[in-house]
Amino acid sequence: MKAIVFERNGGPEVLQYKDVPVPTPGPNDVLIQVKASACNFNDIWARRGLPGMQIILPHISGSDAAGIVVETGSEVRNVKVGDEVIVHCGISCRQCDYCTRGEEFFCRDFKIWGFQTGPLDGAHGEYCKVPAANILPKPKNLSFEEAATMPLVLVTVWRMLVTRAQIRAGDFVLIWGAAGGLGVMAIQVARLYNANVIAVASSDDKLELCHQLGANYVLNRKKQDVFAEVRKITAGKRADIVFEHTGADTWPISMQCLKWGGTIVTCGATSGFDAQMDIRLLWNKQQNYLGSHLGNKGELVDAMRFVESGQIRPVVGEILPLKQMTRAHDLIENGKIAGKIAIVPNSA
Repeated sequence: MKAIVFERNGGPEVLQYKDVPVPTPGPNDVLIQVKASACNFNDIWARRGLPGMQIILPHISGSDAAGIVVETGSEVRNVKVGDEVIVHCGISCRQCDYCTRGEEFFCRDFKIWGFQTGPLDGAHGEYCKVPAANILPKPKNLSFEEAATMPLVLVTVWRMLVTRAQIRAGDFVLIWGAAGGLGVMAIQVARLYNANVIAVASSDDKLELCHQLGANYVLNRKKQDVFAEVRKITAGKRADIVFEHTGADTWPISMQCLKWGGTIVTCGATSGFDAQMDIRLLWNKQQNYLGSHLGNKGELVDAMRFVESGQIRPVVGEILPLKQMTRAHDLIENGKIAGKIAIVPNSA
C-alpha cells in the first residue's frame, strides 16, 4: 500500500510517499481501508521529534481515520467486514484499574495511535490496523472526509470543556486559536451549552468563520488588545473559562483574562512549553488551572450524538491527496488553514 513515512525526525523534507506492507490485524484488531484521514498538530510534533518522547521509526502518522472494515481478527465480535467506521485514537491495555473505570489516559500503557505507536502504525496510508475496541460507527450524515476530521479534536474539546471545566450556561469562554481544529469544536461545544464565546484568531477571515459557527464575540489578536477587550465584553468580570492550547505565547494573557474563581483548561502548547506564570494570581484569585488530555471512548460517544443530530458539524478547510502531505504540514505549521485538513489516499 502507499503511505506517508518518515525514517528520521526533521522538517517536511523527511516525509516520503512510498510503498509499505498492508498491516496484518491481530486477534482483537480490525483492518480498515482508509477512505479519509486527517492532520493534527501531533503529526508535526512526531515529525519534528519531541524531547523526552520516543517516536518509533519508521513512522506513519495520523490519529484520525474514517473508512471501511475489510478484515477482522479471530476474537472480534463487535465489528464486521463492510462496516463504515471511525477511530478513537486512545490506545491502552483495557485491563488495569484505570482502564476499567474509564480513565484509560492514566494507563501506564496509554498511547495516542498514529503519534506514539509504531513502527508504521497510523492513519496516513491506504490501510490501517486498530484494536476493535477503538472503533465507532461513522455518522451516516457525514462524508468520509468530514468524519475523519472529527474524533481527536472533538473528544479532546469535550473532555476539556464538559468533563474538566464543567461548562455552564451563561459562562464567558475565551477560546484561543478559535479557527483551528480544536477551536472550531470548542466554539460549537460552548454554544451547545449556551455559553458566551469570545473567539480569538489571527485574521478577519478566520474570525468570520468563528462568527458563522456561533461565536458571540470575535477578537483579532494581531489588531486588538485581547485583555482589554475581554474586560470590556464581560463588564470587568473577565472570563469564566479560558480554553488554552497555544501555550507560552498566550499563557500570561490567559491568566490576566481569567476571573476570580475562574478556570483555565489546557491540552497543549503549540507555541512552547515554558510559560511564565505569576503564582499570586492562582491563590489570590482562587483560580483553577486544569490539565486535560484526550478523552475516553465514552466521552467521544457522548459527543458524537450531537454530530449525528447536526448540532455539532465538521469544519473541513481543505481536502488534499495523501501524496501532498508536505503541503498539509506547511498549512498547519504556519497557521494557514481554518478548520481541519482531510487527506484522501487515492485522490489525484
